[in-house]
Amino acid sequence: MIYLFLAEGFEEIEALATLDLLRRAELEVATVGVGRNIVTGSHGISVVADVMDCEIMPDESCECVILPGGMPGTLNLEKNSTVQNFVDYAAEKGKLLCAICAAPSILGHKGLLMGKNAICYDGFETQLEGAIISDKMVCRDGNIITAAGAGVSIEFALEIIREFCGEANAKRIKDSIKCIQ
Repeated sequence: MIYLFLAEGFEEIEALATLDLLRRAELEVATVGVGRNIVTGSHGISVVADVMDCEIMPDESCECVILPGGMPGTLNLEKNSTVQNFVDYAAEKGKLLCAICAAPSILGHKGLLMGKNAICYDGFETQLEGAIISDKMVCRDGNIITAAGAGVSIEFALEIIREFCGEANAKRIKDSIKCIQ
């Protein structure tokens, strides 16, 4: 199961474009509402989550954790114990950890980016403690995928699809949406 966490103030494009493409690739994704079932993004778009954070715990079904950015969404994700538990579980088990925009700061604060290539939204670089700041807009280093922001949400999602479905399927999804990248 892929868990995509939604906290009040999340960046809608980063969350919903990623969710849409992963589901087009027929991956099993659950959106997790942090603190509530209906979560409102930073631009006033409300989303009904599949499950609430209080209803789940990390276990062997967890294959991937996705953290969209946005403000104050990133701050709300970071202060949530369920999100922290899932990030810790994924890190310990070598599962895929994906964060975009400001959300890589969560991984940085936990020391998970030490010596790893990573990228984030401009101005958050100092929060990626120990990271080697990449010049790529979407960066993968081991089990961690980071991305710079909303403008690269499609490529962020495609990188996750590559992990689970391979390059051919990522290309199929990319072609199906007429992506010019």
